[in-house]
Order: sequence, then C-alpha cells, then structure tokens
Amino acid sequence: MASFSGKPQGPSPMYAVFAWRMLFGMSGASETRAPKPGPLNGFEETVKDFWVSRPRRPHAGRKLAGVAAAIGYRYGIDPVVVRIALVVATVFGGFGVPFYLLGWLFLPGEGDEVSGFEGLIGRGRSAVSPAFAVVLSVLTVVSVGGSFSGSWFDGGGLISFALITVALYLLHRSRGQENRPAPVVPRAPAFTGNGAFTMTDTATAEAGAKPGWDPLAADPAGWDLPDPPSAPPPAPPTSSYRPPEPRHRSKVGSVTFAVAVLIAGGGVLANLDGNAWFSAQHIIGLVLGVVGIGLVVGAFARGGRGLIGLAVPLAIAGMVLTTVPFQNFDFRGGTGDLRATPRSVADVQPRYQHAAGDIDLDLSKLPAGAPFSTEVVNGAGDTTVIVPETADVTYDCSTGAGSASCFDRSTDGISQDALTGTDNGPDGVGGQKITLHVKNSVGNVEVRRG
Repeated sequence: MASFSGKPQGPSPMYAVFAWRMLFGMSGASETRAPKPGPLNGFEETVKDFWVSRPRRPHAGRKLAGVAAAIGYRYGIDPVVVRIALVVATVFGGFGVPFYLLGWLFLPGEGDEVSGFEGLIGRGRSAVSPAFAVVLSVLTVVSVGGSFSGSWFDGGGLISFALITVALYLLHRSRGQENRPAPVVPRAPAFTGNGAFTMTDTATAEAGAKPGWDPLAADPAGWDLPDPPSAPPPAPPTSSYRPPEPRHRSKVGSVTFAVAVLIAGGGVLANLDGNAWFSAQHIIGLVLGVVGIGLVVGAFARGGRGLIGLAVPLAIAGMVLTTVPFQNFDFRGGTGDLRATPRSVADVQPRYQHAAGDIDLDLSKLPAGAPFSTEVVNGAGDTTVIVPETADVTYDCSTGAGSASCFDRSTDGISQDALTGTDNGPDGVGGQKITLHVKNSVGNVEVRRG
C-alpha cells in the first residue's frame, strides 16, 4: 500500500473526476424533472386523470369555498363565467347548488393533502374538519335528491347535471395538461434526536434515513479536491394557480348577441301575428338559451365575456315572468288618477281603462232606470267602484297581484281566482240591474255600496 508523507497528495485527475461524479453527480443534487403527461386518449383515462389532477380550491379569489375559482384557474376560464353557469344551472333545474357542494366536498384546498371527504375517511390531511365534512355530505345528499325529484322545469335537474358533466369532460380533454396543480407531499414523522418526533415531508424523511456512503473507502480528508459548488438558494414558494392570460378579442359575443336579437325580434313578430306560444316567457327563454350557448362556446374560444351582462338580467326576468302570471296583465291606457261620477245611465261609459293610477268610479248617484253594463280595467293602481244601495249587481272582480274585496267576499295574493257572483243589496231582488266587470293587473280592487 502506498504511504503519504507531508502534505497529502491528491490522486490522479481520472480518480478525481470519478470521485467528483460519485459524490455530487449521483447524490441527488441534480434535480430531475417529471416527464410531461401525454395527451388524453380515452374516456376512462380522461376521468382518471381528472381525479388525479383535480382543481384545488385557492385561498385567493374565492367568494365562498373557492369551487368556481378552482375550476376557472385550472382550465384557464374566468371564474365569473363559472359562477354564472352555476347560477343558471340553479335557476333552470336546481343542480348548481349540489354541484357546488360536491366541489366543496371532493376538491382539496390549496395546501391540503386530500379533499374534505377523503380527510373524513382518514386518507390524509385536509383543512375541512371531519364534523363539517359530515354536514357537507348531508347537505349534498339532500340537495341532489331535491334537484332530481322535481322542479318548475321538468327534468331540469337531470339536464343541468348532464350539461355540467359534459362541459367538465370536454374542458379536461382540451385543457387537462395546462395549469396542473403541484402535488402536496404528505408529512411524515421524523426523529429529532432528543426523544421526540416532528412532522416533515416524506422526501426529507427518506433522505435523512439514508446512511452515508464513501464510494472509494478512503478518508475524504486525504483528497485535495476543490470545494463543491454551493447549492443555489431555494426559490420562494409560488402558488400553483395563476390567473388566466389576457384574452384576445373574439367574435363569439358579437355573433351571439346578433343571433339573440334576431330570435327576440322573430318571437315578437310571431306574437303580433297571433301565435300565442311566443309569449314574453318563451321569448326570454329562447334568448337566454342562445346566450347560454354563447357563454359555453366562449369558455372554449376564450371570448364572449360581455354576454354575462346580458345573461344575468335575462335570468332574473325569466324567474319573475315564470313566478308572476303577467299573461293576464293589461297596461294599456293613460296614466294618472281617474275619477268619474256619472249622473245618468247615458253618461256611463262601457269601458274605463287606465295604464297606471287610481280609478274611482262612483255609480251611487245614478237614478233608478234601465239596466246597463260597464267594465273597469286598471294596469297598476287601486280601483274603487261604488254602486247604488238597492241595485242588483252581477259582478266579477280580479287582480293579478294585490287584494280584491267585492261586497262580502275578498281575496289576497298573486294570481287569485276572480270573485264572481250577484249581490241584490239589503232590499233583495227588484233593484236596478247592473253588470260590473273589474280587472286590475297590479293593485287593490274594492266594490261596495254607497
């Protein structure tokens, strides 16, 4: 064996290079990059990859639980578009709320190892507590059952569920390789040396568990090698989520708006031509359907954001028109208060009509005479009709929204049945015959004796 005297001499350059590579080239100092995932080919592969690379609910940009923001950041869509889609799915079918709850339950939060449901069954760490995960599970089951059991739009729950599922599938097929969330490494216990354990990530625990190894079985102090390069400082942690890139101008919004205007105009013309199917509710529904298709197309083509300002008021108008029966409302005529006190049967008009304002018709000053009939129609306002004490009145009274009181009968609410009947007064049959029709769109109706 060779001996060394004085200052230790270094080995030949070949051995030095070999030792350098063994010590620093194979010790894990060089970072290896994971290969980029390949394109998704089949349905099963797409579904599995979606689950593996699920969107993560971010801390920034969320409004409630971050489900819409997670989907938007994951697939490069403005989260506002996702929120509008969920609102539309809630209005037309009711599946928007169950979908949001499912996302809250099964999408992990940013920095969590697993989702809330997986944390409930002990699969890892989640910021969603087990108790709250149980509450979310119960709410999800109840809301899913409610959306499928029935709604004002027959089959809407199933249709909205299918549309959301297909949209997610197509989004992942086309953009599944973009903005993939970085996996969160689960923490493992590590021995600190003083009899205690601390939590560290699995990679650190495995690196600390490997024993040292001298590739040449020699004292490293005897080698005259240059100092190893210092490791670069770790890069500051960055979020795996980034806002979508600025969108280029798209023609989706302009084309959709033009088609919506044509549909609305055609529906109005068809209604004026006598086609009763093209009511205000149906026309708004058709236009909202066109706008919804434009929003879906715009989500893929990165355009049509301006359609949101049209979809929101249309959705609100659709809900109002569906709830309140405007088909029987009549808003023709002038505005302001109308007061009439005819002194003879000849002065009584066959029709008193006003668009907005109060109508007060006093028939109590009429002398007994020939029978007559009159109609009172009011768009918005209160209507009061006073008849003579001894007149025999055949009446029908109705209001679209408000209260109606005709002699000793009354009703209150929205779209109530008309009050019909005959009131002969305190003297019984034998008075002047009056036929009275009173109809209000919005407001109160009162018919009484003077």
